[in-house]
Amino acid sequence: MARKLPRYPVVPATLLGRLAVDKRLRGKGMGEHLLMDALHRALVASREVASLAVIVTRRMTARWRSTGAMNFIPFADQANRLFLPMGTIERLFA
Repeated sequence: MARKLPRYPVVPATLLGRLAVDKRLRGKGMGEHLLMDALHRALVASREVASLAVIVTRRMTARWRSTGAMNFIPFADQANRLFLPMGTIERLFA
């Protein structure tokens, strides 16, 4: 994947900070809906401003094991960060 990227020290990406579900709604699939909404918004925004991927923390993905969101790819040099390429996100909403 790195071979396809431009040779710049940094590449544009969307950092997904936090997603939270009200305690009363936990366990009802709302986290997956929030994640999918955030990914869709990032995809739409990437058409206006450059963004090659969405970045999340490993802590955030721990709760998404059942959603298939574990397709996030870990960074080789940052154990607590993972990313999902925009191409993959685009295929989710095709």
